[in-house]
Amino acid sequence: MNIEGAKVTINKSAEEAYQFFTSLENFEQLMPENTQKFEVEGESFVFALKGMPEIRLVLGEKVEFTKVSLAAASSKLSFTLAAHIDEVSANQSDVQLKFEGDFNPMMAMMVKKPLTAFIDTLTTNIANL
Repeated sequence: MNIEGAKVTINKSAEEAYQFFTSLENFEQLMPENTQKFEVEGESFVFALKGMPEIRLVLGEKVEFTKVSLAAASSKLSFTLAAHIDEVSANQSDVQLKFEGDFNPMMAMMVKKPLTAFIDTLTTNIANL
């Protein structure tokens, strides 16, 4: 299952955007209002939304100034969430979130709507940086 967030332009250079996404503490700023837990632990962070189980994301692939990828720490749910960064100018860049998950059809049907809403919220919060 693939979900792509809208591409948004932020007032940060590609390098600044890359640094923002590689500093896991910054993801707390992007989380929805109903986040009940957010803890950074080394190269990963755990978060929980109201009524949902905790999810641990681990810093994965990093392509300098163009991509930062997070992967699920649990083998029960295999997915990645990547921020793709394109430099627009010295002080602006485009950012797009892409979610890729390997779910069975029943699970995909259950999680598609809430995941899409989650990606949309993260994208909105990125646009407000």
